[in-house]
Amino acid sequence: MFKNYIKIAWRNLVKSKSFSILNVLGLSTGMACSILILLWVQNEVSYDQFHIDSERTYRFIVNSGDFKTAVSSAGMGPDLRDELSEIESIVRITKFQDVLFNVDDTVYEEKNFMYVDNNFLSFFDFPLVRGAKSTALKDPNTIVLTESMAKKYFGEEDALGQTIKFNDSKNWKVTGVLKDLPPNSHFKFDFIAPTATIAKENKNFVNKTWGNFDYYSYFKLNKNVALSDTGVSDLEAKINAIADERLDNDIFNFRLQPLADIHLYSDLQLDVAGHGNIQYVNIFFIVALFILVVACINFMNLSTARSAKRAKEVGMRKAIGAHRGQLILQFLSESMLLSCISLLIAVGLVLLALPFFNEISGKVLSIDITDGYLWLGLLVIVLVTGFFAGSYPALYLSGFNPIKVLQGNLKKTGGNLFFRNGLVTMQFVISTVLIVGTAVVYNQLNFIKDKNLGFDKSNMIIIPFRGEMREKQDALKATLQQNPLLKNYSVFSNMPTDLDTGTTDISWEGKDENDGLVVPDLRMDDRFIDLFGIELLAGRGFNDQFNINGKNLVINETLMKLMGKNLDNIIGEKFAFNDIDAQVIGVVKDFHFKPLQYDIEPLVLTQRNNDARFLAIRTTINQTQASIEALENIYTELNPAFPFTYSFLDTDLENMYNGEQKMGMIFNMLAILAIFISCLGIYGLSAFMAEQRIKEIGIRKVLGATTISLVNLLSKDFFKLVLLALVIAIPLSWYYLNEWLQVFAYHINISWWMFAIAAITVFLITLTTVSYQSITTALSNPIKNLRTE
Repeated sequence: MFKNYIKIAWRNLVKSKSFSILNVLGLSTGMACSILILLWVQNEVSYDQFHIDSERTYRFIVNSGDFKTAVSSAGMGPDLRDELSEIESIVRITKFQDVLFNVDDTVYEEKNFMYVDNNFLSFFDFPLVRGAKSTALKDPNTIVLTESMAKKYFGEEDALGQTIKFNDSKNWKVTGVLKDLPPNSHFKFDFIAPTATIAKENKNFVNKTWGNFDYYSYFKLNKNVALSDTGVSDLEAKINAIADERLDNDIFNFRLQPLADIHLYSDLQLDVAGHGNIQYVNIFFIVALFILVVACINFMNLSTARSAKRAKEVGMRKAIGAHRGQLILQFLSESMLLSCISLLIAVGLVLLALPFFNEISGKVLSIDITDGYLWLGLLVIVLVTGFFAGSYPALYLSGFNPIKVLQGNLKKTGGNLFFRNGLVTMQFVISTVLIVGTAVVYNQLNFIKDKNLGFDKSNMIIIPFRGEMREKQDALKATLQQNPLLKNYSVFSNMPTDLDTGTTDISWEGKDENDGLVVPDLRMDDRFIDLFGIELLAGRGFNDQFNINGKNLVINETLMKLMGKNLDNIIGEKFAFNDIDAQVIGVVKDFHFKPLQYDIEPLVLTQRNNDARFLAIRTTINQTQASIEALENIYTELNPAFPFTYSFLDTDLENMYNGEQKMGMIFNMLAILAIFISCLGIYGLSAFMAEQRIKEIGIRKVLGATTISLVNLLSKDFFKLVLLALVIAIPLSWYYLNEWLQVFAYHINISWWMFAIAAITVFLITLTTVSYQSITTALSNPIKNLRTE
């Protein structure tokens, strides 16, 4: 019997080619889109779960007031492991560093390098393809690199035992080659070296300091520790009690962050780059489901649109004894067959679209056609989609009264018009929300790009100091002064958009010593404030003639207000900063020194030329290339061992919001696809309505009705649905998009015109789609329609 259902289903699909093509097109597009997004979602939620003990692995994080950071101190991990039986093992990792490697005569500049404790490879599950985990990180001046880097450096030669020169000084031995890291790891390193290499020179390691937060610490809990919220909270309480004794204060709150939460649930400063956002995952997961629902709605509407053509078939089958259950199975067989065909096409579309999708999402997603779980998941999609899409048409068509159908009284057999209109309204709602979302995301990204950050970012070249540049600052400055293209320069310690560390060692009269305030300091020369165009509100800036070892400080407005002062009484105010008795000599207007997700925080500016790590040059508009060439000549002469590298400040700022830019591009893609699929749905319902009213249209035309009046007759019901959809979609989109905007401390306000654009777009799409079907019907031969009917 089932074989016959499939035969009949195939014949009906072949017989109605246009209907089948529209259905397959809608379903396959919706499936392909949903599969792509679900692949992305699955990748996001799977981060770090490939480690065997991921469920009992935690990272140590620190809160101090509003300052939350992913780093801890060098001494905390080992001491807590020794004092608390709940902790099985710990591993410490430094922040990523920019380094220079030499192999033979080739120089490589790398960014993804970090020092790790010697148990790193046994703590985490990163497999070695060459070398032994127990010895690879045992000795100082050794290095482990990934397969890709081994091939880059040594080609087809065995990298194990080879020598790499580090920062143009010491030779390091390659003691291990790692398999390339999985794309769902929050670590993105290419090279690791043991902390034993720097332990003797680094005071934090030598003294096991608890006060300098500069390292990532990971804890693995014993198997007998309860991993419930209560069990972890009890352990955190013990850690904080020990920390209060060691640090002699209670301004810090130490917490344990589950390893699996790092990628999606981290809103921490000084964290590793490239984190995701659980809010984006939830949004895209819901959108993927909605798009699949939209595609199923199209199938329902297109199937019911053919009801008149299938009515007599149903009537005849019922008249000769077919039960309703058999008819339902037949129609479900058709939808399942169509769903299978659509899935095969969808998989092909996904394979074609993956390179483009990976490019805009920044992922390395792939489909392994040999994976049994993949096909099991696809089978579930087929069954759910086929059943959901075919259930309503099956129930509707199988419910025809055979006597009334054979008498030609199809209208009276009904059909849930309210239900069908509800489905199309849902399509309009989804499309409207996506259009508004696209407008909001686009304008927020433009807001970030165009916002006045409190300093001038235009025509600014940034050169990081490496090698001998810090020791040759005097020679560098003398050379820059002699070149008219390079006179506008400054040297400083941190990028003014990346100040994510600070000190709690600050006090003034009346300050609450337990407020947990963390204040960053930006160290600079006397040219910085003028070069960056930062507005001075009171007092003066720095001057080499009056530099007294960091005792003169410039602060921002926010810190001034926290001190309870104003522009009239702040100059000359005394306070202690990093164990120095200092005074305020100036106040600058607040400027953004962190991404716009964060509020402007208190800031101290100090004049310390010897702490410079960056050089900034402001060029004239038409002399940028000439300035770069001149800088390269100077840099090469002063620092020949290190390659010349530079960036533009405005480009660096844009790169800070890569995650939001990728989200915007994906949102645009989803909006276009949802609109396309919705157009098919509108076409389906307009075809259904035209078919149901074909006799009425024929009579009206015989009596003299014009084409315009007939188009208006068939279109007005759709515009009612559009209005209803807008009433639902506008508050929904405002609420959820406003929630997304709260991620940013500084953001746009959702304006009325964004909803107006969405409304006009939906109206135009509806008018275009419905008009085509309406005009086709209105121009048809009324005599033929009346005779057929």
